[in-house]
Amino acid sequence: MEKRRIGQTALEVTEVSFGGAAIGGLYRTCSREAAMETLQGAWEAGLRYFDTAPFYGFGLSERRFGDFLRYKPRDSYVLSTKVGRLFRPVPEDQVPDHSYVDPLPFALDYDYSYDGIMRSVDFSYARLGLNKIDILYVHDIGVYTHGVEKTKLHFRQLMDGGLKALEDLKRAGTISAYGLGVNEVQICLDVMRRAPLDCILLASRYSLLDRSAEAELLPLCRAQRTSLVIGGVFNSGILATGPVQGAHFDYQPASRDVLGRVDAMEKIAGEGGYPLAAAAFQFPLHEPTVATVLTGTAKLANLTRNLDLLDIDVPQTEYQKYRPYTVVQSLA
Repeated sequence: MEKRRIGQTALEVTEVSFGGAAIGGLYRTCSREAAMETLQGAWEAGLRYFDTAPFYGFGLSERRFGDFLRYKPRDSYVLSTKVGRLFRPVPEDQVPDHSYVDPLPFALDYDYSYDGIMRSVDFSYARLGLNKIDILYVHDIGVYTHGVEKTKLHFRQLMDGGLKALEDLKRAGTISAYGLGVNEVQICLDVMRRAPLDCILLASRYSLLDRSAEAELLPLCRAQRTSLVIGGVFNSGILATGPVQGAHFDYQPASRDVLGRVDAMEKIAGEGGYPLAAAAFQFPLHEPTVATVLTGTAKLANLTRNLDLLDIDVPQTEYQKYRPYTVVQSLA
């Protein structure tokens, strides 16, 4: 599988990579056996970049990734995890509901400060059982997760010390790159206008349907040589399922407007002789600032189905046909 460079670092990642939310039990339970089978399938398919986070199953995803990668040659893969949440043990009946099924028995606190990030890295190393994390992402900082007022507090924490922690970790060789892992464009612009980033893991905002990143973020990434890692290419599923009853967009039931847009997109794909999901999966890779597209699942069959989409020919000229039906998210 082809590789692309992360920012101005020496790291190279495969064009398709594996995301670990489902391995942590997002929305439905995932057995250890299913997790290991799916990770092995990803490895055999040539994926060599793996992304996880403490939030995914409250540590469960990191534990499973570490178990799987422990005996792989360390220079044969790239691993990223995230900072911004710290976990503390609680009784089983006090484990909060964040859509993870059977997570580990912890509650979380947000902390984007210097000390918070340093503690988070130490905890991640312990959960992973590995001695090197390549990339750290500041996870879910911004209005999408926290609302306006709390975002102001967290942003100050990051500016006043969190970024220095990341730079210190990179300078010491503890990590090789750092950036943001978010679902919104504005916080990326706010941070990049104050400090350079190696990469941004952006979910759902640069897709065939949602082009929110195009106007400002993509040009800024090109100018600063910041790489994009793209998640959520199916926009919570609707670009894979089509506009069926119960289809989801942006983690919620799709509106009538979005259903209509995707219906029109399906017609374009049908006329072109390829599935809409193939166009959605391949779309971000046509942008030079995109280093990789994440695919995340807890089932080997789903992983295989997604990877097969890469083998379907979608002429680049097709993508312009979808532009009239795109949306742009605005978060104040």
